[in-house]
This record gives sequence, C-alpha cells and structure tokens, in this order.
Amino acid sequence: MTDALELSIVMPCLNEAKTVGECVTTARRALERMRIAGEVIVADNGSSDGSVALAEQAGARVVPVARRGYGAALAAGIAAARGTYVLMGDADLTYDFDAIDPFVERLRAGDDLVMGNRFTGGVQRGAMPLLHRWLGNPVLSFLGRLFYRSDVSDFHCGLRAFRRDAIARLDLRSTGMEYATEMVAKSALHRLTVSEVPATLAPDMRDRPPHLRTWRDGWRHLRFMLLYSPRWLFLYPGALLMLLGALTSLWLLPGPQHAGDVSFDVHTLIYAALAMIVGFQAVVFALFTKTFAITEGLLPPDPRLDRLYRYVTLETGLVVGSAIFIVGVIWSIYAVAVWRARSFGPLDASDTALTLRVVIVSGTAIALGLESVLASFFLSVLGLRRR
Repeated sequence: MTDALELSIVMPCLNEAKTVGECVTTARRALERMRIAGEVIVADNGSSDGSVALAEQAGARVVPVARRGYGAALAAGIAAARGTYVLMGDADLTYDFDAIDPFVERLRAGDDLVMGNRFTGGVQRGAMPLLHRWLGNPVLSFLGRLFYRSDVSDFHCGLRAFRRDAIARLDLRSTGMEYATEMVAKSALHRLTVSEVPATLAPDMRDRPPHLRTWRDGWRHLRFMLLYSPRWLFLYPGALLMLLGALTSLWLLPGPQHAGDVSFDVHTLIYAALAMIVGFQAVVFALFTKTFAITEGLLPPDPRLDRLYRYVTLETGLVVGSAIFIVGVIWSIYAVAVWRARSFGPLDASDTALTLRVVIVSGTAIALGLESVLASFFLSVLGLRRR
C-alpha cells in the first residue's frame, strides 16, 4: 500500500444492507464532484444480510474484519486505506457523505483531525434520543474537554476526518464504541491540530435496532476517559482527601471542637486520619498509573513527570518514608510511656483523650511512612524499563 490516493472514506458495517449501497454511491459521487483521487472502503464486521455484495456492487473495496467491535472495524479499515487522508462515517445514512467539503478543506489547510459537530450542523428530529442529546453527549463531551484540555464540543460525532499517518502514531487500541473517544483524547494529549466543522445528523434508515446501547456504551466511554486521565481518577481526588484530612486533624489535635450544637472529637479525628491515608494512596496510584502508561505507550511522555523523577528517587523515598515512620514510632513510645505511668492499667478521662490523639497521629505516621517506602520501591521497578 502506498499514499497514491488523497482520500479514503472508511465505513464500518455490520448488517447494513438497507443503507450501505446508497452510502457508498454518495461517497463516490462526492469524490468525483470534488475531483479527488480517492477510494471507499467498507470494513465489514461479519455481515450476514448481503451487505458485502451490495457494497461491492456500489464500488467499495470491502475489508473483512473478524474481530467484532466498532473500533476493531474502523482500525482495520483505516489500516487498509491508501489515502493520505481518511474520512470515517457510519453506513446507515445518518451522515451525508456528499457534504464532506469542509473536512477536506481543513485537512488540506494542515489540520491533523477534523471533527464533525452535530450540535452546530443540526440534529434532525428523531435522529438522536433525547437522553443522548441533552445528557449523554453534553456531559461526556464536557468531561472530555475537562480531562484532556480539548476544545472539541462534540466528542462522539461519527463523522470525522484525519491525516492517516498522524492517527497511526497514536496507537489506538480500543475495539468498541470508545474508539471514537480514544481518538479525540489521544489527539489532545499528543497536541495534534484539531478543528471542528458543522455536520448534520439524520435519522438512520436501518430496519433493525441500533448497535449502540445507551448505558453500556456510555459507561464504556466514561470508563475510558477516567482510565486515560490519572489526574482526575487518582491525583485530584487523592490530593483533596489528604488536604481535608490534614486540616481536620490539625483542627482536632488540641482538643474537642464545636460547630453550633455539634461536637467533634477523636471519632472524627480517626476518619480524618483515614482520609489522609486513602488520599496518599490515591496520589501514589496516580504516579504508578502515569509512569506505567507512558512506559507502555498508552500516554505521551510528560516533561513534568521527568522533572519530578529528578527529585523523587528510591533513595529520597526511603529517607522521607523512614523519617515519617520514625516520627510515628516516637509518638507511639510516648503513648506507651503515658500508659506505663499508670502501671499499664485503666487511664482516666484526661489521659484517655490525650493518648487516643497521640495513637491516631502516630499510627497514621507509621502507615504513611511504610507506604512511602513501598511506593518508592515500586516506582523504581516501574522506572527500570523507562530509564
């Protein structure tokens, strides 16, 4: 395969006999009208209703894809494409393949990825369920912009175009519906040039239920976004927990505190200490995940992480962790000394209040110290291949 063509139009297909022929015909007509050297590829995912024959009759090159899944079909179709650019769209007549001019214009202008935006182009009546239009797509697109610092307003538009070599470098791995999200997310993470153009969405003309499952596929999109954003999955929640736990602990260390008629004492202090421990674990998980993802090529290199590792070494972690552990042991010895002064017998109310606070703080310090030491060793293991 060579880049002898300018544009390849790729359509995933699974039992689209009613619509695939017209989609291919429309796409070929657009190529002829725009005088583009191109091709139409139908990535067939195991159709049993004659879709393959109809696509070939209409002039498409059919690529059989054994592995099931929207992403698997698209990946195979894109891999087989010969065009410098690729435009992908569903084979169910929901998108107009005769209106691809703005996509081609933006690609020729140098953009790496051109997204369709159905909310600026227009969603025809009955084309999108109300739950998808007013909740699913807006919420997931908002989270995508937040997590990946992207400007894309419609993360899940099925009509999009891109430079084939640019997207190939992203090493997309999803096989399901979240393939579309992975493409946009990784494009943002790798700082590709991304733009949006209006796209219309029409009701599909299929005579079978859609492949999309609202809650299952919505969850898969959300799960992918979280897994590819250690900052929002681990780092920010963990840092917030640590901050709240530390502030609450400092507030309660001198003694019981009151907020109106509500009293807070050692019971609240225990939960504050727990928040600090869990928060620390989450922050450490963020470092684990980020390091592993970069090492395995799931995420691009991060200069900030490289700078951090100049200071966060195994030796640094051992020293800091050991120091925190020793502080916890010293406080524990102090608590035992108070108990020993009472001949290891029952403590009075004032001694109980004091020793409980000391024990909670010392136990927290011991736990954080040991976790720091263990985390330092594990980060060093993850960094072996990286170094």
